[in-house]
Amino acid sequence: MKLFSHRRRPVHLGPYPLERLPRLGAAGARPPGADSERLPPRPAEAESPGPRSATHAYGPYRDLFDGQRLGNAAAEAPVPADPVEVSNNLKAGLYFLDADMVGCGLIGEDAWTGEHRGHRYAVVTLIAFSRKLSKACPGDDWIDGTRQINADLRAAELAVITASYIRNLGHDAVAHTPGGTDLDLDRVALQAGLVEVRGSELRAPFLKGGFTLSVVSTDWELAPDRPLARRGLLSALRSTASPGWLLGRGGTRAGIGRLNGDHRPLHMGRYPMERIKRVDEPTTLIIEDEVPRVPVRAGGFPRAANGDMGPKFLADVKVFAWKTPQAQAYEHQIDAMVAYQDGQRAPAADPDSGDPQRNTDALKALAHHLGGDMAGVCRVPTYAWYSHRGDGTPIEPYHPNALVILLDQGYETMEGASGDDWVSGAQSMRAYMRGAQIAGIIAAHIRSLGYHARSHTNSDSDVLHIPLVLHAGLGELSRIGELVLNPFVGPRFKSVVVTTDMPVTPDRHIDFGLQDFCSKCTKCARECPCAAIPFGDKVMFNGAEMWKPDVERCTKYRLGNLRGSACGRCMKTCPFNIEGVLAERTLLWAAIKLPFTRRWLARLDDRVGNGSINPTKKWWWDLEWRDGRAIVPPKGTNARNLDPDGDKVAARQQIALYTADMLPPGDAVGVPVKLVRKEAIARAEDAESPSAARSRIGRR
Repeated sequence: MKLFSHRRRPVHLGPYPLERLPRLGAAGARPPGADSERLPPRPAEAESPGPRSATHAYGPYRDLFDGQRLGNAAAEAPVPADPVEVSNNLKAGLYFLDADMVGCGLIGEDAWTGEHRGHRYAVVTLIAFSRKLSKACPGDDWIDGTRQINADLRAAELAVITASYIRNLGHDAVAHTPGGTDLDLDRVALQAGLVEVRGSELRAPFLKGGFTLSVVSTDWELAPDRPLARRGLLSALRSTASPGWLLGRGGTRAGIGRLNGDHRPLHMGRYPMERIKRVDEPTTLIIEDEVPRVPVRAGGFPRAANGDMGPKFLADVKVFAWKTPQAQAYEHQIDAMVAYQDGQRAPAADPDSGDPQRNTDALKALAHHLGGDMAGVCRVPTYAWYSHRGDGTPIEPYHPNALVILLDQGYETMEGASGDDWVSGAQSMRAYMRGAQIAGIIAAHIRSLGYHARSHTNSDSDVLHIPLVLHAGLGELSRIGELVLNPFVGPRFKSVVVTTDMPVTPDRHIDFGLQDFCSKCTKCARECPCAAIPFGDKVMFNGAEMWKPDVERCTKYRLGNLRGSACGRCMKTCPFNIEGVLAERTLLWAAIKLPFTRRWLARLDDRVGNGSINPTKKWWWDLEWRDGRAIVPPKGTNARNLDPDGDKVAARQQIALYTADMLPPGDAVGVPVKLVRKEAIARAEDAESPSAARSRIGRR
């Protein structure tokens, strides 16, 4: 439970109060211990991998990143020349990617060990080992022995992506990973003020356990951090054991682990989903035998890619995910991971894998260990399988169960954004990239235990994610429409799925009062820049009860946005998009437990300015990638604040509903199928109400 907000803490400072540590007077000063011929070792992982360890599954991803250490620089981008601003941008970008600590430093001659020499500046990333409790917990036999390689993989990912980003901005950069480096990573980190020699070990301030490092070397001038000064007992207590640090004052990660959820077993995650009411059926009506299977071809983006929306949007969809130099660095990794989504299983099932509940807990523990924010398990209903893949080939359902993992898109960055500016696409791609990596490793481990498993990512999925997020007990359908909303992170997430025939125990659905709350709150509809979210009541659409959005409008705005990359305005402004501090958790409790407060809470969200842009959190540069280089966007940047009068559009809003019989067939690949909007609007006007549907099928 967070006691203090980090709303006033700039993103480049990170979650630990490194700025409070005593440092030497100059960046080039030799830190204590640096003159030793060999630095002492870092804290080692305490556990060894057992016979059921997931260590083997990391290899393809480690090799993938290590193979991308080098690259060519693009033309120089028009970005600030101030080394301090450059350093802050790179640090914030790494914290956005979930680095634990980041520092910039000078590279001394004694730090070079390989052939790629010549760079003077370094960006150093530190990744801590995932937590382990002293008592035995579910999933330990899968996770023990992987904490080092797990941290190594994350460090390699961040170094490769950051080096690619720097090259996209026109400067030379090389990634130095735990598996491939031309540098003594420990020496560079010591010089950058991230680690210190403490006794017989190389330690990281504020961390009790082990960690790993990666470095990006570059010719881009940075503002180096000063090395850490030697700390006596009193100095150490003031900096790393002070009451402010222990309680998380200033918005930092608290020194008392319980406030960060460190006491919770990995399979339970950091969010107390176990406190949310569980029910046997979804809180929205689904008439399963009336829900049709649809092809990938019927989705908004595939329709644009097949020419259904005309030549403009056909061109837009080709650059949609590559519009910014940051999103480019992520998107490349997503495509490269598709090859690892499936594979051969071991010939026989592991004899210790027959307990469904044990498997369920272990899957969740591994998902959280790898960086997932929440995880749930469900059966896969037939209608959740696409009928055809994007290439037109039919799909026959092949696995009965699914593990669903949610990836938070980042509250801090969302705070500084409008929701539809130049970081929106990067938020999505970051979560998709991390999800592809997590699900790929989990699927590979399941296959090693003798079961079939396949990961389903945004780049290549045989299943629809929304119904699986719903059935895995991770949220309820919201007014935003075809989006499941979670009580702790709201709509601020992306999902990834692993389907399998491994025996599991499905989670039950949840009910936190969202249907009533959304009926009393129209903030997302009011703030939608293209009026794609309905103000009115729910309808039955293809056998399911929902507030159905206008997918055509939404898709066209996200693809054609001239003042930003994509759109997440509804996520930005939703009252459930919260930081999670104690005061907000209290209001969340009221929204769940006290129905009479919901209308007041929706209005309060506006009064306190939630959904406004917080300039302290604006860390990225507004850049568009065009013609092989990053340029300042010529059309400007969306910088929307709340629009209390935006609901005036409700009176003239027309929503178009493209029902299943109006969708293109699954094998119509490359053949444009025109959208008949007039007919779709008529379908919306004639849509069946949920109450009528319940009466028709005899359900309350």
